[in-house]
Amino acid sequence: MTNAITVNRVSKSYGDFIAVDDLSLEVKQGSIFGLIGPNGAGKSTTIRMIVNITMPDAGEIRLFDQPMSPRLQERVGYLPEDRGLYKKMKVDEQLAFFAELKGLAHNEAEKRIDEWLERIEMSEWKKKKWEELSKGMQQKVQFVSTILHSPDLVILDEPFSGLDPVSSGLLKEIVQELRQKNKTIIFSTHLMQQAEELCDEICLIDHGCKVLGGSLREIKSSYGWRYVALEGQGMEEALKDVALVQNVFDRRDHLEVTIQPGIDPQDLLKVLLNRGAVINRFELVAPSLNEIFIERVTKSSARL
Repeated sequence: MTNAITVNRVSKSYGDFIAVDDLSLEVKQGSIFGLIGPNGAGKSTTIRMIVNITMPDAGEIRLFDQPMSPRLQERVGYLPEDRGLYKKMKVDEQLAFFAELKGLAHNEAEKRIDEWLERIEMSEWKKKKWEELSKGMQQKVQFVSTILHSPDLVILDEPFSGLDPVSSGLLKEIVQELRQKNKTIIFSTHLMQQAEELCDEICLIDHGCKVLGGSLREIKSSYGWRYVALEGQGMEEALKDVALVQNVFDRRDHLEVTIQPGIDPQDLLKVLLNRGAVINRFELVAPSLNEIFIERVTKSSARL
């Protein structure tokens, strides 16, 4: 499969501060790729280098196996984390302006503007000025400005922050539709649930360094079945056995047990039954991306 983005050993510093440190990643064409990490990890700096806003100090970035050029930039749509368009311009004027910057003919731009405003349920706001819109509406319009020219590569920096659940769900639907059209989407977020919902692959960075990357399914599988959902009675004493159990979390309708590394979940089940527990549910659960994220970032910070 062709790579939409190849980042090869890229570094970027601002004075003594290292924002990105020897980072490499590949984004396959037609995939949804999550660039994840805590705030200040280097995600936005990486994106700005990919879209050629700032240049790396070292390393190479290629889009569709080519160095960035004006022609390639027309194939890219970029929604920055720092939002904002022209306050006094009307919605349709804003969108037409950005469409023309990307080489879209005026008549075609007008047609697409109407279609997209209807899709995001904002047709009646077409002639409103930017400053008259709510923040959520502004964000939806700026999202449309990013994809109006039908780019092959869509880069979204914290695209769902500040949106209500309905608007967030709508944009997620559109992202999935773009993927079905073989568009490549890369988005950065510090919210792991969003990445888990959408992404085919991820790259977790912390302090500018890659600490984890690859297929989301393979990453979760590599952590093994260390999590067990439990329901029953008489389990308290067995779950206090620190040789078997690392943590116990009350999830309201069940207990989530993290077993110790190297322990077979069946060993825990045997101990529970041998100590007289009545088990109504014993289910192996893959770790969430959020749990993996916390573990890896904690380890990464401890090494610094």
